[in-house]
Amino acid sequence: MRTSVAVEHRRRVLHAYPRTMRALLAALTGAATLIAVGPLPQATANPPVAEIERQIDQAWNQVEPVIEEHNLVRTKLKERRKAANKYAKEIAPLSVKVDAAMGKVGELATVRYKGGSAGAMNAILETGSPTELIQRLGVLDQFARRQAASVRDVTLLRDQLAAKKAPLDAMVAELARTEAELAAKAKKIDADIKKLEKLRLAAYGTGGGTGSLRPVPCPTNYPGGDAGRVIRFACAQIGKPYVWAAAGPGSFDCSGLMLAAWRRAGVSLPHNAAAQRRAMGNISKDELRAGDFVFYYGDLHHVGMYAGKINGTHWVVHAPQSGDRVRMVEMDKMPVHSYGRP
Repeated sequence: MRTSVAVEHRRRVLHAYPRTMRALLAALTGAATLIAVGPLPQATANPPVAEIERQIDQAWNQVEPVIEEHNLVRTKLKERRKAANKYAKEIAPLSVKVDAAMGKVGELATVRYKGGSAGAMNAILETGSPTELIQRLGVLDQFARRQAASVRDVTLLRDQLAAKKAPLDAMVAELARTEAELAAKAKKIDADIKKLEKLRLAAYGTGGGTGSLRPVPCPTNYPGGDAGRVIRFACAQIGKPYVWAAAGPGSFDCSGLMLAAWRRAGVSLPHNAAAQRRAMGNISKDELRAGDFVFYYGDLHHVGMYAGKINGTHWVVHAPQSGDRVRMVEMDKMPVHSYGRP
């Protein structure tokens, strides 16, 4: 009976995870059970590790699109905030004018209210002429009407700007909420990945690791000009940790590394792999040279920088995933979407 309860509890826990996570946890749970019985032979340890790494990569390919979306939203949020500040500056002097105009009209209204018919009689007594009184009151009315018209014009302009700013405020608020949601989602999945990585290390030690960060020279040869500065910068970042939404100097994500590298050549790029793809021309594989972009996956959620070709193999330098570091990898290890050059 106790065994059945334990099995049912494990089934419910696994069911609560996404399919990829359940598969990985199942593999890790099985590995932990084997280790409890006795140490795994080296010959049988490598295949399970390779499978675990494959599943971690598969899970990461669900995380990275969320991160790249977060980067794009954050960029848009920054632009919207600039627009909001611009509108606020435009509205400020108009508000001052409105306040001043309203103050003048308010003074006139107060004088007329307090004066009333008694004030008019006093004016008649003082001037001794009803005609002069009428002229004075007419001037006062004209002045009030001019002030009122001025107030209406300024108020109308202010209201027009306020109407334009209202949807902008709503947009900024929505972007802020979206950014918070994306950050929370990425943080949770990132935490799950790190937990799985800890389980992998606990089960297998450092076996089945990802190997050398720089298996071949980076770059394979040094081009001149901007491309040379760019690729040298990217290669110099090898070993620095992947941190999502980071663009240096101490850590990077995939599009952040590209952004920081090409900034060395005075090129401004968005912090999003798909947006970077749209910001540059397309080139063929045969045209590749060090410093070019290699975009991956159908949804363009990953990007690396071409580092050159050696012994028939094309290489890129990229920021792979959370828990890893900037490194070189064979270009065709991931499904290539296209190639680009700023």
